[in-house]
Amino acid sequence: MSILVCGGAGYIGSHVVRALIDAGDDVVVLDNLITGHVDAVHEKAKLELGDLKDDEFMKRVFNENKIDGVIDFAAFSLVGESVKEPLKYFENNFYGTLCLLKHMKSYKVNKIVFSSTAATYGEPENIPILENDRTFPTNPYGESKLSVEKMLKWCDKAYGIKYTALRYFNVAGAHPSGEIGEDHDPETHLIPIILEVALGKREKINIYGDDYPTMDGTCIRDYIHVMDLADAHILALKRLNAGNPSDIFNLGNGEGFSVKEVLDIARNVTGHAILSEISSRRDGDPAKLIANSNRSIKELNWIPKYNSLEKIIETAWNWHQNHPHGYQD
Repeated sequence: MSILVCGGAGYIGSHVVRALIDAGDDVVVLDNLITGHVDAVHEKAKLELGDLKDDEFMKRVFNENKIDGVIDFAAFSLVGESVKEPLKYFENNFYGTLCLLKHMKSYKVNKIVFSSTAATYGEPENIPILENDRTFPTNPYGESKLSVEKMLKWCDKAYGIKYTALRYFNVAGAHPSGEIGEDHDPETHLIPIILEVALGKREKINIYGDDYPTMDGTCIRDYIHVMDLADAHILALKRLNAGNPSDIFNLGNGEGFSVKEVLDIARNVTGHAILSEISSRRDGDPAKLIANSNRSIKELNWIPKYNSLEKIIETAWNWHQNHPHGYQD
């Protein structure tokens, strides 16, 4: 089976590509390298350099490759930036996927696993969050992803394009081999920033707000290991190939950790004193996000292997120690 992975040179995409190849699939990676890295792409994958919004490029990709299914990660994902630049996010995240779906329709490719986000929920009405809870995003990033989910629903109804949207929570960790991991510029994710302080690349970690309605005043998030996430994407595609209907699933560990708790665990894992400082809140940050992933476990037969924050941080620390400058090393 030949799978087109859009955004396959990025953090999550590269780990999914590795898992697909390990499972024996042929993989075509499509990436414009705005945030991705050539060195993150597995040597057995075919790399197509270009953009989803480039019509001629997309025609060539679909003409030259027999695509059986699509996994789509191609998106900007910085919440703060999305608040300042909403049009950038809707053009890339929504319109880019619209262009992809047009070509899937033209070439009769009718299965897609879509990388969605817990940001579609906004401030949740329940904890843990269920898939049928209210969706009311508090930032354009989440709104752009929710807009794609709605577009997918209508494309299924009109064209028979079956989809699985995976709403995942905070992704962290690295491949256990240490060969690929998380490398963003700028880095905005909490765990790699904490580890950069441990490596001496930063002086301190800024905690954005300590006045949230949580036990210690800092935001609470549900962390999921990137390889557990990769497994879920493969299982979601397998479920579609078996003829199951379109659906939406949460992916998380079902346990929340505050920023201060993450810091304490990272200090234990690394053995370093990691300085922190309280800063003002960021726009668009909900106080608490924790997943209920029971449907994923039951209907996708998904079994997370890295279900402790210590294990997640250990694999991330292994990557960052061996690649202190990311893929530049």
